Amino acid sequence: MRRLLIAAAFGLALPAAASAADCGEVTLTEMNWASSAVVSHVSKFLMEQGYGCKVKLIPSSTVPALASVAETGKPDIVTELWINGAPSYNELQAAGKIETLTDVLSDGGVEGWWIPTYLVKAHPELASIEGVLANPGLLENRFHNCPEGWGCLRTNTALSQAFDLKGNGFEIFQHGSGETMATSIAAAYESKKPWFGYYWAPTSVLGKYDMTSVDLGPYDEKIHACNSKPGCEEVGKSSYPVGPVKTIVTTEFSTKHPEISALMKNVSFTNAQMGALLSWQEEKKASAEEVAVHFLSTSPDVWKGWINEEAAGKLSALLK
Repeated sequence: MRRLLIAAAFGLALPAAASAADCGEVTLTEMNWASSAVVSHVSKFLMEQGYGCKVKLIPSSTVPALASVAETGKPDIVTELWINGAPSYNELQAAGKIETLTDVLSDGGVEGWWIPTYLVKAHPELASIEGVLANPGLLENRFHNCPEGWGCLRTNTALSQAFDLKGNGFEIFQHGSGETMATSIAAAYESKKPWFGYYWAPTSVLGKYDMTSVDLGPYDEKIHACNSKPGCEEVGKSSYPVGPVKTIVTTEFSTKHPEISALMKNVSFTNAQMGALLSWQEEKKASAEEVAVHFLSTSPDVWKGWINEEAAGKLSALLK
């Protein structure tokens, strides 16, 4: 089974897939963070081998992906959209351009500002934003922010203004990629150094390293909504809510391909499931394709419930 999965995942010919009726080309996002890549590669495999589709993955991030959907109607499916960092989501849905299919992370995503727990144990005052602002030197005077194109960049920029991080002695360091953010946390842990910045779950990082979420105060829906929008003039203080993480599809694609939309309504992971996959990926230094193979070969009890009977028949060799 694993050999067949590897062959399929890496584009080698399989007789069952070759005889499947072609559903046409489907474009999926492959966002520039690990869980999204896993969702997209699992979905790609099921579409190609079970439904006869030709799937093209589009590298992207939150803001550019939704801008492309608005302007061009592509990509067809955004597989992992953190809507708290996507202010145009509601506008596109209200305009009838997109449909929401499912919570691809069934129990939502977690976002926040984090500090290594070993540092909080040594300095308990750092567990709150007030203690952080009063002790920038304990955190090397640095806040680690998101890369360009990530929805969290806008929200963190607004929060950093509201809490006056710069005025309290912090440099705002914007990472160039999610990989450098993860590496910075790993490096801090290896040498038990300070680290303060944004991160989210499910990720291999928060699955592997014990981090404490800084108490930013109460969540205010109105303030958070403004902080997430471009040009918000009334930035304010608010914690992050547990975030809905959705799969969306363009309305046009959903109308033309109801069977694929039905599949994607079923593709959903718990935080624990995804965290375990990402920890495995980190440990094995595996690619997203390899994580998809690992999931498909070890969790048929999960994904067999996602596909329809016809797709199950086409995948019968893999389901044995």
